[in-house]
Amino acid sequence: MSSSVLFMSMSLDGYIAGPNDGPDNPGGDGGAVERLHAWGYTSAGELRRSGPAGEMAAAMEATGAVVAGRRTAEQVGHWGGAHHGMPVFVASHRPPGPAAANHPLVTYVTDGIASAMAKAKAAAGGRDVMVHGAYTAQRALEAGVLDEMQIHQIPVLLGAGRRLFDVLPTRVELEVVQVLDTPDATHIRYRVRR
Repeated sequence: MSSSVLFMSMSLDGYIAGPNDGPDNPGGDGGAVERLHAWGYTSAGELRRSGPAGEMAAAMEATGAVVAGRRTAEQVGHWGGAHHGMPVFVASHRPPGPAAANHPLVTYVTDGIASAMAKAKAAAGGRDVMVHGAYTAQRALEAGVLDEMQIHQIPVLLGAGRRLFDVLPTRVELEVVQVLDTPDATHIRYRVRR
């Protein structure tokens, strides 16, 4: 059975991007995104394929579909039309803009996060669904359709920027499934308790 899994790198103080993160400044000011994702990339900018980072990359690439928010999808140019070759379902309150028409594997879902997740799980063929975006993760938790979180906790305090869990409607209990500690990041996988 397919699970929905949020994959996210985060600073110790809860930030996933630096200040002034936006379409014209993806990741925000100060190189925060580069710092948060350095654990998973070589100096040449390629995904690490060995060790703990390689395990994390393999888990992400084993997913069968992606659910992302509109802001995230548009900031990264819809991942060029497919995230690691998998279909992308964009949860949005509005129909897609013209740029999305160039990407047949990108589907905008305007009738809610639960619908987007159901469509992604159907398309994933039994594999997990990768979830991207802070707002999308918060709405998926609220709707009860986020199953797990793979948080890559980076040993840095950013002090400002965009937080992953800025607004939650209620307390959410989690179960620790796996902890993998490295000098670059502590990778913690949580299951959402229902």
